[in-house]
Amino acid sequence: MNRNLNLEKIAELPDQWDVIIIGGGATGLGAAVDSASRGFKTLLLEQSDFAKGTSSRSTKLIHGGLRYLQQGNLSLVIEALRERGLLCQNAPHLVHPLPFLVPNYKWWEGPFYGIGVKVYDFLAGSLGLKASSKLSLEQTKKKLPTLEQEGLRGGVIYYDGQFDDARLAITLARTSNDLGATLFNYMQVTSFIKHQGHCVGVKAKDLLSQKEYTLKGKVVINATGAFTDSVRHLDDPKSMSIIAPSQGTHLVLPKEFLPCDTALLIPHTEDNRVLFFVPWHDKVLLGTTDIEVSQVKLEPKAQKKEIAFLLKHAANYLTKAPTASDVLSVFTGIRPLVRANENSSTSQLSRDHRIIVSKSGLITIAGGKWTTYRQMAEDVINKAIQVSSLPDHPCITRTLHLQGFCKHADPKDPWSVYGSDRKVLEALVKKEGKELNEPIHPNLPYKQVEVIFAIRKEMARTVEDILSRRSRSLLLDAQASIEAAPLIAEILAKELNHSAHWQKQQVKSYRELAQGYLPL
Repeated sequence: MNRNLNLEKIAELPDQWDVIIIGGGATGLGAAVDSASRGFKTLLLEQSDFAKGTSSRSTKLIHGGLRYLQQGNLSLVIEALRERGLLCQNAPHLVHPLPFLVPNYKWWEGPFYGIGVKVYDFLAGSLGLKASSKLSLEQTKKKLPTLEQEGLRGGVIYYDGQFDDARLAITLARTSNDLGATLFNYMQVTSFIKHQGHCVGVKAKDLLSQKEYTLKGKVVINATGAFTDSVRHLDDPKSMSIIAPSQGTHLVLPKEFLPCDTALLIPHTEDNRVLFFVPWHDKVLLGTTDIEVSQVKLEPKAQKKEIAFLLKHAANYLTKAPTASDVLSVFTGIRPLVRANENSSTSQLSRDHRIIVSKSGLITIAGGKWTTYRQMAEDVINKAIQVSSLPDHPCITRTLHLQGFCKHADPKDPWSVYGSDRKVLEALVKKEGKELNEPIHPNLPYKQVEVIFAIRKEMARTVEDILSRRSRSLLLDAQASIEAAPLIAEILAKELNHSAHWQKQQVKSYRELAQGYLPL
């Protein structure tokens, strides 16, 4: 992806777009892949960086959702399990099976959860991963040695998918770009262009250059996740709000708290949530909370009660109780749940998605989750064909390999997320010097060549882009990422021809942002 070349393209073709997509998270990027793969001239505009919001702050799971099975939402579970299987086939370098252990402390939990995961396996059908199984007490202890053993009776093992959300988002961006789509980060839509009341395009401002653009298209799609209502109100100030935002917080702990490759799932907490302890990038991800919020923010902050809730429950299930001083990073995301009615709690709201067409013809897609992004994209582009003059080209993404496809990638290899592009990184080191093979920080699993690659190939423009989303440094160890910021700013300035003053401002801005990821 080359942002400068894309700027030249929109200057030459301001009114030649078939599909204009607002939003560069999972939903918007998935829609861009689907649209471009059907041969449509596709433009995607993101006001910040790709996956800046919810799409980089998930629990890192591609899963059917045992909670939704318990709620009786079989259609959503079946759809998600199918999409999980397709994604494992189409992006094996990014998504891999992960075993989950459900511990049994009461006599009825063994048969109850055992039957539940067998149903889960059955619903997955031919796209299933591995078969679930029951574990004896000794097998359970061996599998998870740090699991609280008092009252433990045994456990159940089942399999779901794990991924790196921001890396999948960048892969979708590059896949759509390879298919002919034109994408921008830091391009904010400021208003809609209308002709006789019908939406025929957008006005957008490049936040990096401050230049404004008038861009016309046959159909415009609002895929802005938590910010869905803001865009709907930009189209029609009287439109009804449809998003019921819920805040979810995760803690990142050292691997010593779960020194294995098996995740731990607690099916029922006091707020009716599923609690996960997930091994991820040689750390442990603990989450998630569910708190209704009234405001949607680009940088939501964890509340003290959320951190306390997670640490309290971790203490109930681990032999060694983690404390706030053990936490390496705290990250929070906003779930863009679709409102059912005023009395529904967010923990009970479905992850089903909805597509709404406004009077002006603006198409909004809301709800859903990472696992079902591909189906959401197919549905919204089908709707775009229905409401516009686009030709009815069929969807091909069920079998479309994502950029970097590599069938036998090792998920333990830090470069596996690049798939076949690891050859490009290796070539960069060989061509430009072995110093690029040096780490960006002793406590982080990333090398300087990855920073160069992110700038040249993945449209990274800020220190935050690199430390938060191209790498996951901010989430893995917030303090280490702060210490790495000056080096990243120096590399960015050299690559993009920025001044020393710009470097200092970038480091300052990043340090201020990263403070919100340190434990309270």
